[in-house]
Amino acid sequence: MAKDKSTKKEKTAAKVSLPPSGFKVVWREIKKDKVAMGALIIIIAVLLFTFVGSLFLNKSQVTEVNIADAYYSWGEAGHIFGTDDGGRDILQLLMMGGRNSIMIGLSVTLIIEVVGLVIGLISGYFGGTIDNIIMRIVDFIQILPQMPILIVFAATIPNYNAVTLVLMISLFGWTSSTRYYRSFVLSQRDREYVLASKTSGSSNLQIMFREVLPNISSMIIIDVILMVAGNIGIETGLSFIGYGLPTTTPSLGTLIGYANDPVNVTTRPWLWVPATILLLIISLSINYVGRALQRAGDARQREN
Repeated sequence: MAKDKSTKKEKTAAKVSLPPSGFKVVWREIKKDKVAMGALIIIIAVLLFTFVGSLFLNKSQVTEVNIADAYYSWGEAGHIFGTDDGGRDILQLLMMGGRNSIMIGLSVTLIIEVVGLVIGLISGYFGGTIDNIIMRIVDFIQILPQMPILIVFAATIPNYNAVTLVLMISLFGWTSSTRYYRSFVLSQRDREYVLASKTSGSSNLQIMFREVLPNISSMIIIDVILMVAGNIGIETGLSFIGYGLPTTTPSLGTLIGYANDPVNVTTRPWLWVPATILLLIISLSINYVGRALQRAGDARQREN
């Protein structure tokens, strides 16, 4: 009985001594910060507005041209945010455009994070020649002028669509994530738990994905959240100058692109102001949540 009790106490002590998971640390830091919690609620509201709201819309009807309803101002003829030059409802375009921009940001982030994480793990874990080769490739890609190359691709690739845009942006974005994860893996690979796993006969893949990866989970969360905002910004910028999504596909960039016309800027603000405000809300909210995540990452590092 005494042995059983001592064993239970040891297990309990071991559980207590283990640092909390990355998700628990992140949630704890967000709850402590009222601004970050408010920003998180706003992000959820935006997601509901764009994704749930767009479920009730028909794309063909939203993008259907009706010249007779062109340029209705705020609240006229039942259009809360007015209409554009084709008589399309701005509120509906905002829902669908916001959804498209966020989906592109999420899709690009998913590809970038998976590629960057895997390559960063390999580079940081093995080091040496493998690390040098990977880092030289990363250096070469990062010195390339990203925006001009994306514009050339958009202008020359046939059958250009949203999938093409996602792949184009991902072509350059993975390098920053690779550097980011490599730096953390380099600090983890000589830790005692890694050396103990090697001694016990675990394979390199097992150590990388079963031992090292969970210990940088909070860093992954931080990078994912902040990367989404950056990728939404890239898509918006390309669409704003006419090299993003096709004009038939609504996005925040195409809506803000109405501001390219001085007449629209001065006399028709309903065309571009709602999309601009929504983009600012998304960017600022993600920024405030990102600050809390960075504090969570620092706390996680201290507890490790």
